[in-house]
Amino acid sequence: MAIEMSLMKPLTKFNPTIQCRSFSNLNNNKTSFSVKMTATSPSPPSTKKPNKKTKQTEIKESLLTPRFYTTDFDEMEMLFNTKMNKNLNEAEFLSLLQEFKTDYNQTHFVRNKEFKEAADKMQGPLRQIFVEFLERSCTAEFSGFLLYKELGRRLKKTNPIVAEIFSLMSRDEARHAGFLNKGLSDFNLALDLGFLTKARKYTFFKPKFIFYATYLSEKIGYWRYITIYRHLKENPEFQCYPIFKYFENWCQDENRHGDFFSALMKAQPQFLNDWKAKLWSRFFCLSVYVTMYLNDCQRTAFYEGIGLNTKEFDMHVIIETNRTTARIFPAVLDVENPEFKRKLDRMVEINTKLLAVGETDDIPLVKNLKRIPHIAALVSELIAAYLMPPVESGSVDLAEFEPQLVY
Repeated sequence: MAIEMSLMKPLTKFNPTIQCRSFSNLNNNKTSFSVKMTATSPSPPSTKKPNKKTKQTEIKESLLTPRFYTTDFDEMEMLFNTKMNKNLNEAEFLSLLQEFKTDYNQTHFVRNKEFKEAADKMQGPLRQIFVEFLERSCTAEFSGFLLYKELGRRLKKTNPIVAEIFSLMSRDEARHAGFLNKGLSDFNLALDLGFLTKARKYTFFKPKFIFYATYLSEKIGYWRYITIYRHLKENPEFQCYPIFKYFENWCQDENRHGDFFSALMKAQPQFLNDWKAKLWSRFFCLSVYVTMYLNDCQRTAFYEGIGLNTKEFDMHVIIETNRTTARIFPAVLDVENPEFKRKLDRMVEINTKLLAVGETDDIPLVKNLKRIPHIAALVSELIAAYLMPPVESGSVDLAEFEPQLVY
């Protein structure tokens, strides 16, 4: 779980000659700082003692990388105080709690020898960009774990049912992060999650913004995972690493988390039923969709490596996420208007020029001056996309049936 909001330096360019499957076929069937990372030596034969020497490498982070979040926990306690908020539907939350207690994926994340074998076969730039995928995914899941764990702790007295659900969601996120970090070990690397907890800067969001952003994050995660899973099931020749085989069950954790945030928003109708809610809903939709599109277009090699066309994949995910979101948000973007994609593509072009400026040998002052027209152009496209006529939507009653609709 993570929401990413800005622009990032791309990885080394990689243009493999790979035939990417058309996505239409699928439809028919955090300012820069560093994060500590440990690189370990490959495992020696069992007859020898493990090599305990490690070397530390730095991963350059920027505004587009997964962030860690905090919020106003006192306000959260007030929102979920059963004595103060009569809109809380205790029966619905009890039903959700039972769903989380069932823990459908308790025994799902079990590794086998395929992981290490696949990692050893992956070489060159594809290996490098796949490692980055694992790093970013692990950081995002760990970010969710920290936020949910703290919410579970802080709400224990105010609303023990909601608090327990947050604690169980933190269990899911920790499980995901651990599984991804184990994947990094196949490449002789490991994220120091303890160091991340202490060294990472935390972004503050008001509770209502946490609801909007996290709901979108979980639902877009669902559609990304299930789409990749279905594609690779149909095209197993692109199954370069076994982690994708786990995505079908994994994405249901994301879906359940999103359903819970849908219930939280229904319990706070002031976040859904006025003109300000419509403006904020569109803002967060635009932020999440644009961030994903720009991010992924910098990492085309990864999607080509698993046989996907990056832009087709992203538009499919955006459209499906938007349709799901329309069941609860009072207004969403008209992402199925062809002009919306044209604006996204223009943003990619502008972002590419911005990144090229950063790669020059100019002094910082000159670089910043050269960035100004590109930043202005990017902001202009963002505003134009935001001001496109929205789709009026939202039905807190229909949202109750969301799990059946998107499973």
